[in-house]
Amino acid sequence: MRFADAMSAIPFLREFDFEYGRCDRVSPLIRRVVAPNPGPFTYAGTGVYIVGSGEVAVIDPGPVLDAHEQALDAALEGERVTHVLVTHHHLDHSPLAAPLARKHGCKVYGYGPPAADMPETEVRLEAGEHKGFAPDVRIGDGRRIEGPGWTLTALHTPGHTSNHLCFALEQENALFSGDHVMGWSTTVISPPDGDMGDYIAQLQRVRALGFDTLWPTHGPPVTAPGPFLDACINHRLARETQVLAQLGAGRKSIKNIVKSLYADVDPRLHPAAAHSVWAHLVKLVREGRAACSGAPDIDGVYTPL
Repeated sequence: MRFADAMSAIPFLREFDFEYGRCDRVSPLIRRVVAPNPGPFTYAGTGVYIVGSGEVAVIDPGPVLDAHEQALDAALEGERVTHVLVTHHHLDHSPLAAPLARKHGCKVYGYGPPAADMPETEVRLEAGEHKGFAPDVRIGDGRRIEGPGWTLTALHTPGHTSNHLCFALEQENALFSGDHVMGWSTTVISPPDGDMGDYIAQLQRVRALGFDTLWPTHGPPVTAPGPFLDACINHRLARETQVLAQLGAGRKSIKNIVKSLYADVDPRLHPAAAHSVWAHLVKLVREGRAACSGAPDIDGVYTPL
């Protein structure tokens, strides 16, 4: 899920041209098929990217839906899929990966399973975890994957999940950013598998690499990544400052911080906001800028240092 904060100054991008079942060429080396799984966690649906021609890589094949699988089959007719790449293990990204790889006689590449399973709660923050996700080939930061006329390099970008990868397309100075950076909304960072410190560090890393275009799995491309990423980073750091101020004002529980900090936001979104605040507090405790009476969990009692 992407929690769109009403106070955000991020210049979100929400308009793009697509039709379900249609394969669009969006750049010289990239085609996109959008799965018909729209919703609050997926925006218009999962954008599946086909890289190259003749011998191709497929990134984030998406959910197992008959109509979507048929659309991908049509888009890939006459092509040989050499690699199926997965950014992370959520249900809107990875379930079709293994069936697609079997169909084409290739392997699934990904970082591996997450470091921590997310607890089952009444607060739904994502499309759900693909339990048991296990790529055929585990790849890490810097792994290069090549085909005729295209080269992809994996970037390990933990934050949204511990096993999140982005893939840089060398020939177009572009990045397939998965859920690490999206144009349509912010990314939820929820402990224990999500990590705000890692997330901000990886935003800064992507910013420094100077890509010309970001291709998120959901929504339109980000065609001015520098200013957009600056806004994302500043938003997170501003929220961190606000959380510290709330601690300084004597609000020691996440519930009370959310009630004050998100007073103008629909209360139905407060449970999601609580997970974001929790992620900030875990980072602040780790950095020695806040303390918790016990383990820094969502019910902890926090104080500033």
